[in-house]
Amino acid sequence: MEDLTERRLVVVTGASSGIGLAAAVQLACRGDRVVLVGRDPARLQAAAERVRETAGERPELFRADFAVLDDVRRLVEQLRAVYDRIDVLANNAGAIALQPLRTVDGFEMSIQANHLAPFLLTNLLADRLGRIVVTASGAHRFGTLAPDDLNRALREYRPMGAYGTSKQANVLFAAEATRRWPNIPAYSFHPGLVRTRFGNDSRIVAFGMRFMPFRSPEKGAETLVWLANQERSRLVDGGYYVDRRLGRPYRKATDPQLAARLWAASAKAVGLDA
Repeated sequence: MEDLTERRLVVVTGASSGIGLAAAVQLACRGDRVVLVGRDPARLQAAAERVRETAGERPELFRADFAVLDDVRRLVEQLRAVYDRIDVLANNAGAIALQPLRTVDGFEMSIQANHLAPFLLTNLLADRLGRIVVTASGAHRFGTLAPDDLNRALREYRPMGAYGTSKQANVLFAAEATRRWPNIPAYSFHPGLVRTRFGNDSRIVAFGMRFMPFRSPEKGAETLVWLANQERSRLVDGGYYVDRRLGRPYRKATDPQLAARLWAASAKAVGLDA
């Protein structure tokens, strides 16, 4: 059983705003040592001040753009140089592209930023991780994942379809990670519809907020913080959680054969051994 009484190190990606920042504040207030990872230096600095003002300690900061896999590799080098152990890795960074975009690495933006980059990050840090928490989404219902064609969404592009596919990958990744690494519990969760900068930047999400109930980032972060703190014996390894309860993802996100194929395809895409 994990000892969650000691002060832990928690790395939160996508931590400069929204759910990631709210989670970092909550975790820091609980006494955890938090590390913020984000893309924009100015917003990262502002996030650090928010954590310091609330929790009394300034967090450590690392910049990385998940649309660039070399940034992820540099981030790993920096984290490994500083930390011998990361008790919780919160893979929270996310993106939705309103038009078909290809990253510098040649992949559709959503599948890289939301899945391939955190897949690479997690694999390269696996020997130092205590547990993994992945911010997924109920939008996985819109996913049409094809592991043999990770750029499938670029044809007849639909933003929510591409985003949903990346979220489907998140749920499958958490389940497959815990099968491959039985000593590292992994969980995914749906934060609900949250009013964040991410949502404000997306006309699709912002439009939906007019007609659907939405949450504060603090409410959206609650399940992430809960999963980071619950004893493993009270959770289901690889489980998908909604409002701090075990949920039932759509069947397309529960197929272990699809999860294994996704893992192999993702490893090949980012240059790792499957």
